[in-house]
Amino acid sequence: MGVPGAEGMDDWYAELVQRVHTPSFSVDNDACVNATIIKVIRVEGMNKQGILLEVVQVLADLNLIITKANMSFDGEWFMDVFHVTDADGNKLQDKEAINKIQETLATKACFLPSVMSSLGMVTPKKLTSIELTGVDRPGLLSEVSAVLKDMKCNVVDAEIWTHKNTAAAVVHFTDESTGLSIEDPDRIANIKELLCNVLKGNNEDMSGKMSVSMGTTHTQRRLHQMMSAEKDYEKVGFVRVENENSRPQVSLSHCTEKGYSVVSLRCKDRPKLLFDTLCALTDMQYVVFHGTVITGEMEAWQEYYIRHMNGSPVSSEAESQHVTQSLEAAIERRACEGLELELQTEDRIGLLSDVTRIFRENGLSIRRAEISTKGGKAVDTFYVSDASGNHVDPKTIDSVRRQIAQIGKTVLRVKRSPHLPFKPPAETTGFLLGSLLKACSFQSFKLIRSYS
Repeated sequence: MGVPGAEGMDDWYAELVQRVHTPSFSVDNDACVNATIIKVIRVEGMNKQGILLEVVQVLADLNLIITKANMSFDGEWFMDVFHVTDADGNKLQDKEAINKIQETLATKACFLPSVMSSLGMVTPKKLTSIELTGVDRPGLLSEVSAVLKDMKCNVVDAEIWTHKNTAAAVVHFTDESTGLSIEDPDRIANIKELLCNVLKGNNEDMSGKMSVSMGTTHTQRRLHQMMSAEKDYEKVGFVRVENENSRPQVSLSHCTEKGYSVVSLRCKDRPKLLFDTLCALTDMQYVVFHGTVITGEMEAWQEYYIRHMNGSPVSSEAESQHVTQSLEAAIERRACEGLELELQTEDRIGLLSDVTRIFRENGLSIRRAEISTKGGKAVDTFYVSDASGNHVDPKTIDSVRRQIAQIGKTVLRVKRSPHLPFKPPAETTGFLLGSLLKACSFQSFKLIRSYS
């Protein structure tokens, strides 16, 4: 075996490290009637506070729905068991899809740049990546995309979140004429000045922010971090709910015998919920030692036994409030109550600007958006409400459809109506892990130990 050249040394070394810490995993399609079970057993690596999140991130990027999960870590070994289905709620029957899951988990996506890029976790060098934060308002995305169009930038993909009057976006674009990234610092500075003015709006107390990103962090995790940096969890903003019972309910208690803090939450179930809550805990520097997830009837329960990275549990009322608020915000950011619209058409320069202008002129406010380009096709998803945050009048959607149809062979369809509220169960769940730990023995894996 030859020694790799300098150019490939980084990837070679990363692969070597990966092989040393390769997890043991299995995909079981027989043990459960309505879900595929993925079991991951791993020895501790260098990044113990983020390794659980990395596995869940891989499952989320493969569009798998986690219906149940049990997680355990004893300081040396991890064992995570996930019950998953495809997006339609079916077991994974496609052998090709199962092989892809196995391959992705085996290569531990966070280590190898080639795998990271395939999952959208690294920005290709030919794209310019920028991060934006500012004051949310109707028409904001339209104004941002208009600036980029005027500056001869072609938006390739983007993701936009809004929460409590705060907007955050990660946008990847190219130079309109060359199709490559923009390297001119003066041009970047000009784009930044214009976008910051748009993002600031009329709010003198909040400044718009733009930064050029290397794109090394998973886009959706980065959006969580950007929102947290703006302290959206502390803001008193508008969060539309059909029923007060549909708000996330987060509580924190203590398991003094083992020195854990216990976080329990209940909310409406949705895709990527586990990823979002783990993002919040990981970015607050907490390690999950035991955890469980149960879903059913559009509702989800999660419980985590956690300690801070320094080994201490939550130790003050202020820290407890911060944990609770951060988890609530992490759940709410993606839990959009807007009407979901999907647009498909031939991609072209200025498309996003034209579409969002039509939305703005018809009084629609974009609550969240996912913009992507695949094989010359634009596939965009928008979650919209009216300017006041209420449901959109069907006549307005008909008008938008007609206008968008005039700008090319564009298909705009209503993909999903706003979430329906769930009815809370008559009795609340207690400590979920109590029965779990009694029913399951991990002694053969040496996972349960004393930490006193």
